[in-house]
This record gives sequence, C-alpha cells and structure tokens, in this order.
Amino acid sequence: MSTTTDTQSVIEEMFEAGAHFGYSKSRRHPSMKPYIFGMKNNVEVINLEETIAALAEAEAFVQSLAKEGKQILFVGSKNEAREAVEAGALAIDMPYVTRRWIGGTLTNFSEIKRRIARLEELLSKKEKGELAVYTKKERLLIDREIEDLKRHFGGLVSMREKPAALFVVDSKYEAIAVKEANDTGIPVISLSNTDCDIKTIDYPIPANDASRSSITYFVNKIVDVYRSGRNG
Repeated sequence: MSTTTDTQSVIEEMFEAGAHFGYSKSRRHPSMKPYIFGMKNNVEVINLEETIAALAEAEAFVQSLAKEGKQILFVGSKNEAREAVEAGALAIDMPYVTRRWIGGTLTNFSEIKRRIARLEELLSKKEKGELAVYTKKERLLIDREIEDLKRHFGGLVSMREKPAALFVVDSKYEAIAVKEANDTGIPVISLSNTDCDIKTIDYPIPANDASRSSITYFVNKIVDVYRSGRNG
C-alpha cells in the first residue's frame, strides 16, 4: 500500500514532468471537471492525486494483460508523441501507430492484415534478391510501394490479431482510433488532457498530453508495468 511519502514522491515526479498542466477553462471538456485542482495563469491545473489513482487502475489492467501475454496497440501520431510511443512499444515488442491512423485498422482488420502481408512479402523478396528479375523502373516502383507500406503499416507487422487494448496519447486527437476501439469492444487506456471526452475511455489517465516530458513519463510507466507483469 502506498504511503503518504510515496504519493508525495510520485506527485513530485509528475510535477517535474509537467503532468499537471491542463488547458484554459474554455477548452475543458465537462467530463474532466472532477480532475481539475484549480487555475494558475489562466491554465487549469490537474489534480495529480487523481492522476495517481487513475494511473494505478490503468497499470493494474496493463499488468493483467501482460501476464496473459496479450498485445496492446500503442497509438500516438501527433509530433510530440511519436518518438516516445514508438520507443515504448518497441521496448516491449508491441505494435504501434505513430503516423496517421488508417481508417479500418480495427473495424476492417482483414484488409489491414492483407496490407501487412504484402509488406512482408515484398521485404522478403527484396532480402532474397528476388526483385532482380524486374526492370530498373519496376524495382523503383516496388521500392516506393515498400516505403509507403512501411510508413503506414510498419508498426503493425507484429499484430497478427486485433489487440487486447489500445494505449492512446491524447484521446481527442486520436478520436478515430478510440471510436474504432469502442465499436469493436477493445478497451482503451488513454493519456488525456482537460480538453478530452473521457466518457469514451475505459482507463483514462488525466494529465498533460501535449508535452514530450509528460508523454514520455506516462508511456514509460505503461511500458514498465507491462514488462514487470510479463516477467513476473
């Protein structure tokens, strides 16, 4: 059980990461009201004690998935999130989306699997030197197709079936991914700032989803607890 000292230490870590910064009151979504501590310089301040409690719920869920060897799809396509999301997903061999979400990634997964299979086929042929039979122009077109497929589907190669959950950075920005997860019954964990509608999120983590330091902090928390659950 966490002690007061432990809680204070975690609050200080989150504070250092800038996790407490929300947006202006005019941008706040009503569902976030319970997580607002107050206002400073016209910016709402998130109650980090609430964030700690919400993070603990998300971590417990992630740990349960890890123990069962289930996959989590990491999603963070805005500039501030890409690097941390890709690094976090790769650290625990999870699929990820750090470019534009392709509509149908979950709701039309059979088509996505076909695109992934095409990417793997072309990469395999290239590695084996089997593209040598094509003309220079044809090889150029194939290389372009490979790059295009890698850009859109490269992070999904390890996803052989629909994921057990999504971990999303900024549920407002990733609204299409969240809706597809909702439509297909896939639970969503989300780092969500004060402008997000968290009624659509199963495990919301109310915190700053706009700064690299805050995003990295929470991605690492999810990664660490998954690793711990898998190894434990």
